[in-house]
Amino acid sequence: MPSPDPQLMSVAVDIGGTFTDITLQDPASGRAWRAKTPSTPADPSRAFLTGVRLALEAAGAAASDIGRVLHGTTVATNLILEGKGARSALITTQGFRHVLDIGRQDIPRRANLYAWIKPLRPVPPSRVLEVIERVGPGGTVLTALDEASVVAAAEACRRLGVQSVAICLLHSFAHPAHERRVAEMLRAALPGVAVTASVDVLPVAREYERSLVTILNASVMPAISTYVARLEDRLAEAGIAAPLLLMQSNGGVAGAAAIRRAPAVTALSGPAAGVVGAREVALAAGIANIITVDIGGTSADICLIKDGRIGLTQHGKVGEWPLCLPMVDMVTVGAGGGSIARVGDGALTVGPASAGAEPGPACYGHGGTEATVTDAHIALGHLPPELLGGHMRLDPRAAEAAIQARVATPLGLPLHTAARGILAIADSNMVGAIRVVSVERGHDPRDFALVPFGGAGPLHGCALAELLGITTVLVPPAPGVLCAEGLLAADLRAEFQRALPIAGRPDAGAASAIVAALRQEAEAWFNEERVPVADRACEDIALMRYEGQGGELAVPWDGDADAAVAAFNAAHQALYGFVLAAPVELVTLRVEATGHLPPPVIAAPAAIGTAAAGTRIIHFASGPREAAVLDRASIAPGTVLAGPAILTQLDATTLITPGWTAEVHPSGSLILRRDQAG
Repeated sequence: MPSPDPQLMSVAVDIGGTFTDITLQDPASGRAWRAKTPSTPADPSRAFLTGVRLALEAAGAAASDIGRVLHGTTVATNLILEGKGARSALITTQGFRHVLDIGRQDIPRRANLYAWIKPLRPVPPSRVLEVIERVGPGGTVLTALDEASVVAAAEACRRLGVQSVAICLLHSFAHPAHERRVAEMLRAALPGVAVTASVDVLPVAREYERSLVTILNASVMPAISTYVARLEDRLAEAGIAAPLLLMQSNGGVAGAAAIRRAPAVTALSGPAAGVVGAREVALAAGIANIITVDIGGTSADICLIKDGRIGLTQHGKVGEWPLCLPMVDMVTVGAGGGSIARVGDGALTVGPASAGAEPGPACYGHGGTEATVTDAHIALGHLPPELLGGHMRLDPRAAEAAIQARVATPLGLPLHTAARGILAIADSNMVGAIRVVSVERGHDPRDFALVPFGGAGPLHGCALAELLGITTVLVPPAPGVLCAEGLLAADLRAEFQRALPIAGRPDAGAASAIVAALRQEAEAWFNEERVPVADRACEDIALMRYEGQGGELAVPWDGDADAAVAAFNAAHQALYGFVLAAPVELVTLRVEATGHLPPPVIAAPAAIGTAAAGTRIIHFASGPREAAVLDRASIAPGTVLAGPAILTQLDATTLITPGWTAEVHPSGSLILRRDQAG
């Protein structure tokens, strides 16, 4: 897309499971208007347009004032998690029909070895079809493609009534011609059926993972294409002519056309935007090493950022399935404001089941009767009786009744003890996930600042930090809509990768030829997105391993094989604590392309005096304490507050517990520090 008109506004919309968050920003002044509206799961585009209208009304602006629309979506994620993608078929090489059922020998990390049952595959064997062809591991054609078998497969797809087809042939990453011809024939024979070839999605080794990614991409393609088209139509009807950019799992945005081709890249769209936003607000406060905790209504997404760099992984998962596309390296746990607390066999569990947006926690008054994390917060006095600037009233009595009936009475505990137990278990679940991205990867969490955000994040910041020994917590200026704010800070981004025909000792000549071809693909993408030449940037990455290892590490590639090997050894030492004398293999090369967009202007908060909004009684383990309740917008930069205190704002509530002090940074972020004497 061309550079946006600097006189026009940008609007960012992040659709979550419970709420849809909107930020409208004036790029000239940096002033932002924010809105939050309940999500509409049946048709997410309804909440999208509702939120945009609310933000425009708050700004007194017109639809024609918008020059750029950015969107983080969970549509692909939900389709995959709920198994509601299109009816799909898989085309594979003859003799490899059972690649999905064989899968891998490992079981989920926390599953019981003797009770775990392999989940049903996204495509059953009855819809896995074979074509006659065979390519060797080095790219040599062993058996030519039999086009009659492709015609037979197309007829079988028609008979099976499939809506999408995934093509994943053996070693196609080394010789893509067969796969491209099969795709061409299927598109001609099956009009209206979405066709995806693995060489266009993930041209790398490992048939099982490559097949799954291609299938998941194919299964969500019809719904995503329909959703994007509906969104573009509704934007046009609302008088918004600005281009639509969608957030990807890699922390960058891409145009609608690119998303239609590979919709699976949006699987972690919303959480990735939050990580980008957290990095930006932390850097604005002079902090480069952070652990982000995005706590929404259903889950908590956790990411570690060192030296301001967001790490990518190709070992991500969505639900039961590996999704080996480049994505922000994060861990997700089922702990959110809507997480349900239940007692079974005398034990209290919290999550992963969630009350969601409808009916929601009991305190929402929408018919929910289960006790949730949000209900525990309101029962303990952490939340005010109204949210969303007074547009949403909470029912403390309903929250207390749910906790009493579902938790306190079954366990024989006082109400407030039961509520604290709910929060303690939720916090423990999140601490376990934080240790996965920190301690288990060689990082001491005490060397990082904690950045809690999302609607529930700032309520848990102090408690999580204390459990981890972290002494600094940064609460962003708009924590509840930070995923939307992160969209405004995102650049255009895409990855182009290719596995070597045969993994082996790094060969600079062969690698340079592959990198050159990948850079040509990147240039074609830049041209499609109409990125000005001055705003284009590419970084070359090598994925390497020791001979015999099953996984790779990513290191920079500059054409020097020895330097890449040294970088790999250093990365292996840092991550695992040792290096091997074994030969180092180069497996895959990747070009990460970035189209820089104008960064958002961060407006300094208004310097107005502190105004108390009253006091509340908060129930701590040590007993009830009176806490000041303040409107965060009224607190001037430089102001220092001592806990206990509650800071309210449109999109979130911040809890400052005893032993912590908070200072408003000039950037608008709230810096909480632990009293070392306490």
